[in-house]
Amino acid sequence: MLTLDGIGRTFGAKTALQDVSLSVGPGQFVCVVGASGSGKSTLLSIVAGLVAPSSGTVTLDGAPVTGPGPERGLVCQSGAVYPWRTVERNIAFGLELLGLTRSERKARVDWYLAETGLEPFRRSLPKQLSGGQRQRVAIARALACEPGVLLLDEPFGALDVQTKEDMQLFLRRVWRDTGTTVLMVTHDVEEAVFLGQRVVVLASDPGRVAADVAVDLPDDRDLGVKREPPFLALRAQVEDLVRSYHRRHAGAVA
Repeated sequence: MLTLDGIGRTFGAKTALQDVSLSVGPGQFVCVVGASGSGKSTLLSIVAGLVAPSSGTVTLDGAPVTGPGPERGLVCQSGAVYPWRTVERNIAFGLELLGLTRSERKARVDWYLAETGLEPFRRSLPKQLSGGQRQRVAIARALACEPGVLLLDEPFGALDVQTKEDMQLFLRRVWRDTGTTVLMVTHDVEEAVFLGQRVVVLASDPGRVAADVAVDLPDDRDLGVKREPPFLALRAQVEDLVRSYHRRHAGAVA
């Protein structure tokens, strides 16, 4: 269980986050959306242990989060794969730090190469891959360490529409196959509704939880669900919430 309790974060005189409380159960897929200024990426950085909260606590399975750790895998928009390492050696990187034996590393790398469709590229360098393939490498590398939670910060934001939808299908399949808990930040409401079991809407400036919307759609959904009335209604509901809380902030500033 990932638990955020009363998280606040200030940067000088600016309050980026205020009293954010949120729980993500084991194996859940939760997406966080919000307009600019809602503190989405700051929130994820706090959960990753890269930024300390000014107030409140983050715990994972009861243990306090005080810095980065292998129990939390992080993938950002850039992917940040190591350009001098082949695909298989990128995936193995965290396993080397964990001290697994060579045979243990090989077995786990082989499984994730097969799971992510990267087996034909195992000896390729990142420069030889497409943007979507590089993101698969980054996700496989994060998951190979078998973290308690996978943190995703706009992982498909730089991809074209077709590749993004391919990656959305890929991510849902990997999530189902691994049972990993996922907390994902995205500005794309359609993406959040398609991927998540819940969509948390952050209000803007300061960032705070405005709504927590349950996504009552089949877990085995495919891209066709995006054209169906229940999906369209959920997307409209979340979009209206994002706009509403952004307008309230804009009106207050004006």
